Amino acid sequence: MTETAFVRACGLSELEEDTPKRVELDGTPVSIVRTGGEVFAINDICSHANVSLSEGEVEDCSIECWLHGSSFDLRTGKPSGLPATRPVPVYPVKIEGDGPDAAVYVSVTQES
Repeated sequence: MTETAFVRACGLSELEEDTPKRVELDGTPVSIVRTGGEVFAINDICSHANVSLSEGEVEDCSIECWLHGSSFDLRTGKPSGLPATRPVPVYPVKIEGDGPDAAVYVSVTQES
C-alpha cells in the first residue's frame, strides 16, 4: 500500500470562514474551505459546467456553483440540487502546526 502524499495547500491563517480559496495542487484545481471549525478540500470544477466552485458561496457545509446554482456537500462532494447530478471529488485534509504557523495539507492523489 502506498502512502498518501499530502501537499501544502496554504497557511491556515489565509483561510477566511466560509470563503473558498482556490489553489492548484499537482495540476489539480482545488477549493479549500474553512467552515464550522473544519477545513475541507473539494475539486474546484463543477461537475455540471466547467466553472470554478471557489467563486461560489459556502453555506451549511456546502458550496454553491455560481453559474447554475447547484450545491455540493463539502464532506462528500455529492450534489444536493439540480442541474448537477454527478459528485465532484473531495480530498483528505490535515492541519500541521499551531497558531500562525499552522498549515493546511491536502492529498489529491487519493479521494476521501
